[in-house]
Amino acid sequence: MQESTVITRPQEGSSPYAVEMRDIYKAWPGVVASNHVNLLVKKGEIHALVGENGAGKSTLMNILYGIVKPDSGEVRINGKVVQIAGPRDAIRLGIGMVHQHFMLIPPLTVAENIVLGSEPGGLRSTYDRQRARKEIQRLSARYGLPIDPDVRIEKLSVGQQQRVEILKMLYRGADILVMDEPTGVLTPQETDELFVVLRDLVKQGKTIIFITHKLREVLDVTDAITVLRRGQNVGELVTKETNQRDIARAMVGRDVLLRVEKSPAQPGPVVLHVEDLQAQSDRDLAVLHNVSFDIHAGEILGIAGVEGNGQTELVEVLTGMRKPTGGKITLTRVVDGQPGKAQDITELGARGVRISGMSHIPEDRRDSGLVINESIEENSILGRHRWKQFSWRGMVLQLKSIASWAEKLIKDFDVRTPSATAAMRTLSGGNQQKLIIARELSSNPIMLVAAQPTRGVDIGAIEFIHRQLIEQRDAGKAVLLVSAELDEIRSLSDRIAVMYEGQIVDIVSPDVTEEELGILMTGGHQEAAS
Repeated sequence: MQESTVITRPQEGSSPYAVEMRDIYKAWPGVVASNHVNLLVKKGEIHALVGENGAGKSTLMNILYGIVKPDSGEVRINGKVVQIAGPRDAIRLGIGMVHQHFMLIPPLTVAENIVLGSEPGGLRSTYDRQRARKEIQRLSARYGLPIDPDVRIEKLSVGQQQRVEILKMLYRGADILVMDEPTGVLTPQETDELFVVLRDLVKQGKTIIFITHKLREVLDVTDAITVLRRGQNVGELVTKETNQRDIARAMVGRDVLLRVEKSPAQPGPVVLHVEDLQAQSDRDLAVLHNVSFDIHAGEILGIAGVEGNGQTELVEVLTGMRKPTGGKITLTRVVDGQPGKAQDITELGARGVRISGMSHIPEDRRDSGLVINESIEENSILGRHRWKQFSWRGMVLQLKSIASWAEKLIKDFDVRTPSATAAMRTLSGGNQQKLIIARELSSNPIMLVAAQPTRGVDIGAIEFIHRQLIEQRDAGKAVLLVSAELDEIRSLSDRIAVMYEGQIVDIVSPDVTEEELGILMTGGHQEAAS
């Protein structure tokens, strides 16, 4: 084992707990993130940490990992009081963390990423590549995480990248693993594989803290649950003695609808017509192959598929962010049930498509939906700076109008923030998502493209977002929904188009079973789903 894993750690004593965080208090100006919080995690268990966005989960884990220093409180590891001044201290104490956004360097190989900063060979000798490969292969075999040490990260699927992150922790000798939204970007198959890995890790003596918004996963894989709400403990539950409804009520403080309630769709004329659409990937390879479909006013068309089968590129082409290499896209405004003249938007670009009446909730809010270091006010008018209500002759911003607009969005969509002038980075992920949805829906679009609209948001925000999408449909808008969550696709969609290798392989009823959808998503055929 490399030098960095030969470390001094608290010796196991009589305490049954791997992690004890007692009376943790942390506040920033105007915000109390952790209000005397307690977290007790037994050795050898998978412990869920749940709560709404902004409940204080990330703050608590950042304190455990040494990224944030608490104002007061005590942390014990294996029964011994410790001081964690930074991630190096956390690693020496056997704590590892897989962040929601992976901390990998795409051009480097798997092996180079895993050993980065802890390269075998020591300070006085060169990097021992073969020793690193052997150690990674040994860890892969021991923990059931097969991976090629020589492949570059940029060549791996999201699920494989997550394996690399886990191996990186294990390489550094982690016994306590913190998993922050580990299934947020995984397919159902990859999620099942991850759960097998987590259970095996626990059998081999590891302790896991599992942060997630997906209550079904909490019930499937964890042993105990700590619930936070607005920076305080509101529940310590035994998983086998609870259910989704009780967990959701503890998280939100009220009963939450765990299913989508909607009336049958009343589809009208075609709003979006896509015909023989073709496009190239970033590597100049064909990624969309003659994709054709229609979306009517007053309906939600869901796109189901394993990630990487062209859904991202399809959304980018439809919203003007990627140029097609063939095909045609038309958008038609429907007024009082009557279609107007179809407008060809194939080559308009993002601004032209937006002006034509299409709004877009992007799949990556930080990359495509927000300017994270700018204020809520500024983000509330992204792409709309030239609107008459926000600027004079498209040149001088009307700051009072922008402030009033932002305040209205915050109020109407329950965006939790101390101020409209606060930077977007200070908001939780769910509240960032709410701001994007508020901005896009308040533009009164005729067509809404919603890509992964509930990724990384809590149960209360999911309920809110689902209700907003149904309201758009019932108001006569056309909605395209792209989601990796099959439950979400099946419950919200009026029709489901299944994508595989850049093609629409079938369009099916939402009554299709998850098994039938899975067969179509992996290139099979299902008579019952036709």
